[in-house]
Amino acid sequence: MRKEQIYAKITLVWAGHFQGFSRKAVLAIKKIKKAVVQFVERADIFLLVVCLICSAISVYSVYLATKGMAAGGVNINPTKCVIVQIFSIFLGVIAFVIFTVLDADILGARWKALCVINVLLMIALIIFGTADDTGNKSWIRFAGIGIQPSEVVKILYIVISAKQMTYLREYKDYNSFFSVVQMAGHFVIVFGMIVVISSDLGSATILLAVFLMMFFALGVKLYWFAIGGAAVAAMIPLLWNYFLKDYQKQRLLAPYDKTIDPDGWGITWQTTQSKLSLASGRLSGVEEGHTATVFTGKHTDFIFACIGENFGMIGCLVVIVLLLVIIVHCIRMGTHSGRLYDMLICIGVAGAITFQSFINIGMCIGITPVIGITLPFFSYGGSSMVTLFSAMGLVSGVKYKPKPEHFSMIC
Repeated sequence: MRKEQIYAKITLVWAGHFQGFSRKAVLAIKKIKKAVVQFVERADIFLLVVCLICSAISVYSVYLATKGMAAGGVNINPTKCVIVQIFSIFLGVIAFVIFTVLDADILGARWKALCVINVLLMIALIIFGTADDTGNKSWIRFAGIGIQPSEVVKILYIVISAKQMTYLREYKDYNSFFSVVQMAGHFVIVFGMIVVISSDLGSATILLAVFLMMFFALGVKLYWFAIGGAAVAAMIPLLWNYFLKDYQKQRLLAPYDKTIDPDGWGITWQTTQSKLSLASGRLSGVEEGHTATVFTGKHTDFIFACIGENFGMIGCLVVIVLLLVIIVHCIRMGTHSGRLYDMLICIGVAGAITFQSFINIGMCIGITPVIGITLPFFSYGGSSMVTLFSAMGLVSGVKYKPKPEHFSMIC
């Protein structure tokens, strides 16, 4: 009888523990379900879906590009590139969720820490940076993983500038000389770090576009743009003669001066091959068995040429429309956000994607210089993909947070 009583007590104890564990598990599942439902209801799921559509096209396009490059003798592993791209998208989606839930005001309030991070990233680039195919020292590589600090710097610059501009508009005279000098000075410091340390004209150009769009959205008087334009024009000879290297000068002039590379086999070789790829695709893409054009960068900076080659003009138009949807949606979210700070973040993100897309597609068709700029959401690259989804998370976070009752972009 004693053994039976002992067994009965043990059974009751374990049953109680199991029931307690079951209740906790059920409560945990309910909390997770509630959080997921809340996220889906409040987050910008439309934006996420459009970005995932672009990313899906990216994975297949990267596979086609790297497969053709490998067949043409380039030392590249298509399977590895596809796996890296898929994993980057996965990390990007996680970043999207984090930055959606994380209030951008929290980041803005820690603008000093963000400034320190930007400086540390540039210092790390000086110490550990390696050059890429374009000659830019813009990568930090370790254990087979490459990180491009300028991609992170651009996103942090948008947040810091949005905080700075919001403060100057709400508490100072944002059209005063002192305020404009503060905003322009912040831009010049970050721009200078990128150009001097990494020689990355592409990222620096995108940063300029972001600054101008946010500056305009802030409502700064137009005469400041005229003054700034005159100052830049005055500095061009200095930059040209003392900061730009010879190969950078040739890259900038090559699309407009045919004497630099008259046969298209020198510095404009990639652009020449890109245009051949686009031309071979015609309306709906090449036929099966077609020998793809082979050139370096086809899966990164020239992915648009690969899409044109395999899917024709129709595929190119689909890519452009998808990018336009993202850009217009970001601007719309900003103008309907209800807060100046959120609006500036959305405008900054939209500006980055707009000019990055324009320059990249221009590179592929030969109307803009080849300066190492990827096509957002389509080019191969982990750093680019994760930071882009992070930026989209910031935009989604604008929708996620409650909107204030009163707001005016003009006052």
